[in-house]
Amino acid sequence: MKSLVFRGPWDLVIEDRPIREPQPGEALIRVHATGICGSDLHGYTGATGRRHPGQVMGHETVGHVAQLGSGTTGVAEGALVTVNPMLSCGDCSFCRSGHESACTSLRVIGVHPEPDAAFAEYLTVPVVSLVPLAPQMPADHGALVEPLAVGYHAVGRGEMTPADRVLVLGGGPIGQATALAARRLGAGDVCVSEPSARRRDLLATLGFVTTTPDAVGVAAAEILSGPPTLVFDAVGASGTLTTALTVAAPLARIVLIGMAEPDLTVPSYAISTRERSIIGTFGYSSADFRASAVWAAEAPEDLDALIERTEPLTAGPEIFRALADHSLDAHKILLSPAG
Repeated sequence: MKSLVFRGPWDLVIEDRPIREPQPGEALIRVHATGICGSDLHGYTGATGRRHPGQVMGHETVGHVAQLGSGTTGVAEGALVTVNPMLSCGDCSFCRSGHESACTSLRVIGVHPEPDAAFAEYLTVPVVSLVPLAPQMPADHGALVEPLAVGYHAVGRGEMTPADRVLVLGGGPIGQATALAARRLGAGDVCVSEPSARRRDLLATLGFVTTTPDAVGVAAAEILSGPPTLVFDAVGASGTLTTALTVAAPLARIVLIGMAEPDLTVPSYAISTRERSIIGTFGYSSADFRASAVWAAEAPEDLDALIERTEPLTAGPEIFRALADHSLDAHKILLSPAG
């Protein structure tokens, strides 16, 4: 099968790799499409060191069950499925309490080098990782379940209530997913700060009020009728965290989602003297993932707007380079082995 292989920073190639036969408890998935995530781009450039030479990336995926391992049940061959890429042990205290993302044995498809990953024609995964999708759902939308689950989990970590004044810093795919989750969980107005005019236009299409980073303090307070009480940093840089702590109300919660920088400079006085809280979030639980799959089947117009276009898997090296060097300004791009 054709696979998109990461050889090192700024170096992706198409290689032929063997298809791994599914063992008992596993399924072989014929990949329909896989989304390019911001974390893939950061790994591709070497900015985070979270991708490894020789590995296949890709964790936002959808496909059809092509083959089941011997004796495997729980899903039918031919079914449309998305894949929960968080491979937890299932037996530790975190897993048993529904906090799989905290599992000390956690591996993530497309992040850790050893599991099979989704920028390929086929993907072999444990059948327990599969989430069947509604038959009427457009197949491409299945590739959005994973980022939608990230946003849904982040809103849960922030313990949002309808009384919160919500600000999202960063209007990329994860910021979009967070804003959508906040609205579906009962938020009133949600303000999103984003430098890209194209992304602000998309967010306006989705029904959100936007501002630019240079005006976020005054604009957010006006839009939300007061300083934000709950801020989601979907960028994860020292600058955006400082912005969050500058514009937030006293006692506000700041949920750190993005991972643009592995180490952050934090204005500590802005935390302690105003009694604000910084909350970490990573991934999602299996319940979050399944809930997001159910919601995705009900929101076709929102999800259509999130996908810019689908490109052939073989165009992956060029697409990654153009996105990383900013010669291509695009929303979510999916790569499809079918071309």
